[in-house]
Amino acid sequence: MSEVKLSAASRTNFGKGAARQARRDGLVPGVIYGHGTDPKHVDVEGHGLMMALKTPNVLLSLDIAGDGTELVIPKAVQRHPVKRTLTHVDFLIVKKGEKVTVEVAVVTEGDLAAGNNMLETLLTTITVEAEATHIPTEVTVSIAGLEAGATIHASDLVLPAGTTLAVDGETAVLQVVAPQAEEPTAEAAEGEEA
Repeated sequence: MSEVKLSAASRTNFGKGAARQARRDGLVPGVIYGHGTDPKHVDVEGHGLMMALKTPNVLLSLDIAGDGTELVIPKAVQRHPVKRTLTHVDFLIVKKGEKVTVEVAVVTEGDLAAGNNMLETLLTTITVEAEATHIPTEVTVSIAGLEAGATIHASDLVLPAGTTLAVDGETAVLQVVAPQAEEPTAEAAEGEEA
């Protein structure tokens, strides 16, 4: 995974008024924490951050004006409830070679065996531990030819090298279920008797 470089500035004004002014200027307020350091309050360029956050678990290199560069991953993203614009982001400091625990999307490929079987998705994401600079964007699992009753557990997922499960291997992720037969309605039953 490549780093996305963004510019940021240290924030000295706090409160709702300062945050609103930053958003009007196209910036997103945020806080950087981790590794026992004091939290750093920053304003990050809004458009670049919005585009970077389209990639799950993106690795960001924040160039903080006058305060060096921090390698971070987004930990908590707050959005406006109606406009869906970014309102605040918490960043976690990471170091190259360090392992982090993140949620990764589970993506299916292939088609189920013939019939009207249905795929039931029990988990859309799976918690894994990976090196901070090599976080996978997704885990792909093949469902080709699976019959009713088949279950895919977390231990069945093929993870990229250097990535390990952070959940119990017996956790069910996907299962194939047979279609339920529809019960005849009371009106249909009366129609048959007539």
